[in-house]
Amino acid sequence: MLLQDRMAIVTGGGRGIGRAIALRFAAEGARVFVTARTGAEVEAVVREIQAAGGQAAFVAADVGRAADCRKIIDAARQAFGAVHILVNNAGIYGPVLPAEEITPEEWDEVMAVNLRGPFLLARLVLPEMYKQGSGSMINVVSIAAKAALAMNGPYAASKTGLIGLTRTLAAEGGRKGVRVNAISPGPVPETKMSQELGNALAKHFQMDPAALLENLNKNILQGRPQTADEIAAAALFLASDQSSAITGQALNVDGGMAFF
Repeated sequence: MLLQDRMAIVTGGGRGIGRAIALRFAAEGARVFVTARTGAEVEAVVREIQAAGGQAAFVAADVGRAADCRKIIDAARQAFGAVHILVNNAGIYGPVLPAEEITPEEWDEVMAVNLRGPFLLARLVLPEMYKQGSGSMINVVSIAAKAALAMNGPYAASKTGLIGLTRTLAAEGGRKGVRVNAISPGPVPETKMSQELGNALAKHFQMDPAALLENLNKNILQGRPQTADEIAAAALFLASDQSSAITGQALNVDGGMAFF
């Protein structure tokens, strides 16, 4: 098993990509600590992992709050000991509006969850990883950080910033045994975020949601969107020793939408 004897924290793990990552990591032997704002969802994921014979625990928390980030790390260590892997997957899209219609409060909320949260969690686990001389951190970003798309100012800015943070942390941890990478997914229609975004964009542009998705697929080399399981497979690779020489990268898992 690729993650035997390792402990992984997965934020935003109650559904979609986070759930898929938690399940994949547990199947590969990791002790998985799952967190999200909705306790019922993460509890369901933990039960699913345990029913399959894996080890998992959870806490409901908001990564946009410093006290909750401390709660996550403390609860994870209490449940399973040292942290070996951190997956910063929790995120919100925020307002689907042009920039001039977005309020400062809406901007700040997106930044708090998508960018400040990963920073808060990173600063809590990095000293431990440095002491161990090993660790892997994975930040989930987005095609929005690499393409010019309308109606997503706070989201795109937060995910672009997260790529910058990824590179900085990789530079700081490179000689200390800690690898830090990002995954940049394209559209994943099965997720709640993608569905809500699709409906909002379709309403704004007065299009049928299915027609909107079809137009989006035309810009993907593979001609199709991605699945949560495909993103989880990339996360497993980056978390495992199979990617031991990879750090500071933003891996595109988008079917061929971005090329940098």
